[in-house]
Amino acid sequence: MKRNFWPMIMIALVAAGFITGAALYGQMPSAMASHWNAAGQADGTISRFWGVFLIPVISLGVLLLLLAVPLIDPLRSNIQKFKNFYYGFCTIFMVYMLYIYVLTMLWNLNTRFDMTKALMPAVGVLFIVVGVMIRKAKRNYMVGIRTPWTLASDEVWDRTHKLGGRLFIGAGIVTAILGIILSNSVIWAMIGLISAVALFTVVYSYVIYHKLEKAGKLPPVSITLKNN
Repeated sequence: MKRNFWPMIMIALVAAGFITGAALYGQMPSAMASHWNAAGQADGTISRFWGVFLIPVISLGVLLLLLAVPLIDPLRSNIQKFKNFYYGFCTIFMVYMLYIYVLTMLWNLNTRFDMTKALMPAVGVLFIVVGVMIRKAKRNYMVGIRTPWTLASDEVWDRTHKLGGRLFIGAGIVTAILGIILSNSVIWAMIGLISAVALFTVVYSYVIYHKLEKAGKLPPVSITLKNN
């Protein structure tokens, strides 16, 4: 897929949020539900203007940041090596933000459902996409499992991300399934699962680095800064 095609899709997704908000603005209540507790019940409100446009504005800001990453990272040449996976993740993330927005708008149009059960499967899919991307990621400062040990060695980076990618995919599958069959406890289960994966990959990168260091298998790392 051509490089410029991805940003066009992402911009269209963000624009869809603004267009939807403008079209439905008059149908929204003056105080819109904006926060839901772990049981999927609305427990916070926000003014109509920000209720309608906050998520599209946040999506636009996140999009600009995501598009800037391949341009500002000192190792941006490495990001180019997995750019299709990176842009694919960015696009899915914009779909995820639009999905959250649609759920919010539906709720405020008096369509009632369990917000947690509606959201958690999508969170699981997002984790799966993250796992697929980081398995392909090459060493950089912005995307991936960035510990002192992965950033210091291409081998440590690759081995950590291959394992971490599988773990994130597994965590995503479990989160999606739990999101369908559970309700109140699924958020805490998801937080515990992802925290465990994150901690394990950090420790794993440390162990691998010191094993390679002890074996004298850590070549010097060079960072080449490019202007394009």
